[in-house]
Amino acid sequence: MSVVLGYDESPGAVRALRVALEVSAAFGEPLVLVYGAAAPGGMGEEYRTHQAAVRETGRVALEHAVTAAEDAGVSTTVEVLDQKPAQALLDAAARHAARCIVVGSWGESPVRGALLGSTPHKLLHLSPVPVLCVPVAE
Repeated sequence: MSVVLGYDESPGAVRALRVALEVSAAFGEPLVLVYGAAAPGGMGEEYRTHQAAVRETGRVALEHAVTAAEDAGVSTTVEVLDQKPAQALLDAAARHAARCIVVGSWGESPVRGALLGSTPHKLLHLSPVPVLCVPVAE
């Protein structure tokens, strides 16, 4: 089994990383760090350039998370996927037999999250494994 974390260096994700490291360490399971890198838009050269930039942003963000995991003694796997974040997390959770998915929240209201389709909101409704949604504020 594993713990899957959606990570993008947002304030919510930074706090979620700390919680995911605690959960991984407590269960002695690896942490799967996931970045959904689907670029908005369609096709063409602009799309490919944007997609490459989004993927690079994800790689850099995940490098910081890997360093934090190494410092905590937690083994990691890194995935930068060309999918929207919720789908990337669901797919990674299935591939890695996840115990749970950990995500941070931005403090959006439940109505705003439902209307705009926030990643935590989607996961809470679609995930077959438990979702741990970590608030930004401590």
